[in-house]
Amino acid sequence: MDYYFSLFIFLFMIGIAAIALFAISSIYEKYRLKNISHLPFLKEYEDFLVKTPHYCRLSDEDKQRIQRSILLFINTKEFIGVHHYVTMEMKIVIAFYACLLLLHVSEDNCYDNLKTIIIYPNTIITKEIRSNGGIYTNEKFLLEGQSINDTVIISWHEAKKEAYHLHRNNVIIHEFAHEIDFMDGEIDGVPPMAKSKYASWAHTLGKNFSALSKVALKNREWGKYKLLGSYAATNEAEFFAVITELFFEKPNSLKQNFPDIYNELLDFYKIEFLE
Repeated sequence: MDYYFSLFIFLFMIGIAAIALFAISSIYEKYRLKNISHLPFLKEYEDFLVKTPHYCRLSDEDKQRIQRSILLFINTKEFIGVHHYVTMEMKIVIAFYACLLLLHVSEDNCYDNLKTIIIYPNTIITKEIRSNGGIYTNEKFLLEGQSINDTVIISWHEAKKEAYHLHRNNVIIHEFAHEIDFMDGEIDGVPPMAKSKYASWAHTLGKNFSALSKVALKNREWGKYKLLGSYAATNEAEFFAVITELFFEKPNSLKQNFPDIYNELLDFYKIEFLE
């Protein structure tokens, strides 16, 4: 009997210690977030942002909001440089585009599940084993970015060029679109949204993805689907990431060629950057 009583007391004390530790951790986290909310947004940070084609087109209210989001982002995520030092410019620019996507989507605007951003100085060369008709080949691929669970990988050489000038592509936007896609637990091209909006989203993006896939398979008579490109036909997740890039980088072209896609994205992101 003494044994079971002692075991009960032992487990009870462990439970009390765990609850106390959780409470202390929660208090510390609230204190840390409160301190972050009072940090100043330095002029140095804004000097980086005014070089982008998107920041200056935000309203004063949105600028204030995204500045707070950027400070929260850079102070709650771990930035790791591979073979180089992570500069404040890298942190601010990556955080800006990440937070821009969620500016009018999420209240906290900070990718709760994301822990780490790994930054390579140049394009990453990766190897992948592929099978074609039972024949396996070890091929090399150039990788500008990747989203894996709680980690985003960015090649800064490409990201910097795309961040400061409007291109068709923006690797930061692309990879963080994947992060948004995964917020509901699945990478399937459907970000978290109200159930009432799902049917329209699924119908619009589904029919366009299917049409693009057929064109990509034939690899001819691309027409307007050339804007989307073959990579968007890889799967629904890549389709969502690519159209998100176009929504922010080439909005007029997307609106002209695929007004239904444009309107779905406008309804989701609730922000408009017409050229």
